[in-house]
Amino acid sequence: MKNKRQVPFYQYIISIVCVAFLAGGSCYIYFDYQYQKQLSNSPTQNSDLKKVDDLYNEIVNNYVGKVDEKKLVDGALKGMTESLDDPYSSYLNEPEADELDQSLASSFEGIGATMTMTEDLPTVAQAPIEGSPAAKAGIKTNDIVLKVDDEETQGKTLSQVVSKIRGKKGTDVRLTIKRGEETFELKLTRDKIPIETVKGELDKNDRTVGSIKITSFGENTFKELKETIKTLRKEGAKSFVIDLRQNPGGLLDQVEQMASMFLEDGKTIVKFEDKNGNTSEDVASSQLDGGFKVTEPTVVLVDEGSASASEIFAAALKESGNKKIIGTKTFGKGTVQTVKNLNDKSEIKLTVLKWLTPKGEWIHEKGLEPTIKADYPDYAYLSPISRDKTVKLGDSSAVVKNLNALLKALGYEVSGDSSEFSEQTKAAVNALQSKSNLPVTGEVDNETAAQIEAEIGKKIKDNDQAYETGIKEIQHEILRK
Repeated sequence: MKNKRQVPFYQYIISIVCVAFLAGGSCYIYFDYQYQKQLSNSPTQNSDLKKVDDLYNEIVNNYVGKVDEKKLVDGALKGMTESLDDPYSSYLNEPEADELDQSLASSFEGIGATMTMTEDLPTVAQAPIEGSPAAKAGIKTNDIVLKVDDEETQGKTLSQVVSKIRGKKGTDVRLTIKRGEETFELKLTRDKIPIETVKGELDKNDRTVGSIKITSFGENTFKELKETIKTLRKEGAKSFVIDLRQNPGGLLDQVEQMASMFLEDGKTIVKFEDKNGNTSEDVASSQLDGGFKVTEPTVVLVDEGSASASEIFAAALKESGNKKIIGTKTFGKGTVQTVKNLNDKSEIKLTVLKWLTPKGEWIHEKGLEPTIKADYPDYAYLSPISRDKTVKLGDSSAVVKNLNALLKALGYEVSGDSSEFSEQTKAAVNALQSKSNLPVTGEVDNETAAQIEAEIGKKIKDNDQAYETGIKEIQHEILRK
């Protein structure tokens, strides 16, 4: 298996739904009933908290400067959750809590990228929403936002950065991005971001196969999946490919309802373990799925961006449903969070349980291994082209090296390892511009860069090895029956 790498470039062209901002970790499972079922006696108040109260009073009463008491309290609460050293547990002030709530809404206006704070800098926490400005611009997980409209983000809170990035549909925002050792600028036009989590269509070659992309597990995903399957059945689908690649997770109740659809009643969906080692499990039932079952041949696609609820779904179908899981090893997030209101419009998102596969395995920081390994071609992992300036003959940089690699992947006669914008590079750009009815300048501006990326996205889609493997597995299963 290949070493763990960045998210495929293709995914940022045509796939993945998440939210504009999710404070804390890269993915989460939000729930209540399971937590209440596991919750035992609340701990008694710790006498050490008197030290916190004493320090607060000392600062308020004696500090010579101006004291923002709300900010003081927020800082103390954030400090408590940060001391847990758990990226999935965090204190959310009012704006951050509001953003988290919006993550489950039907739509919002912005760029469609999820942010968290890493070493005091805003960082993209998970893949962008499908078709969003962030996805079209090629923004990736772990990209660091250094500037927003030429304003430094260093020293600002996450809420301040997010509020500046988000805005009305049709307005522009410029982001300076750092990715590894490379720094580049992107210009994005904000848009309305619908949170549609399920998309389905018949396979273009085999019209008996329903291809279903699930991009996250939101409040309506079970209903969306059910309706999508009904529609595809009417159109002739007799089997299904469920694509969970780059799906960062979501709501526990939704993934349990969805997994139950593919399992016999009584089969284990997921197990839980609390801090004291007590375990429980949830099983497939008509109470979860309403009696709606999917008995047709089904395979599931996963990759390194499939996390949390996606892993619960894949593990349930693999271990309790004997379904083939195809792709690469998943992200590895085996914890469950609850979100609790603190009575002043702030919230705490806290890790309270481990979740285990039906066979009792904890995949945290290990990931779920696929039944069949299949990956994108290497060029799928190339970066988008930096938009900070037009690239032309005579330039030499990491941006040019990436450009040459992309052109090489498209079949042009250039040196894919060269950092030089050579005559060969110019000839390739001229040919691409001519073929695409663009001004033939031999230089790579924003429009030409977008065309190159669109062609790469199409080529990767046409060479989707995991998907093709899934189709073959379904066909073999049907023949065996």
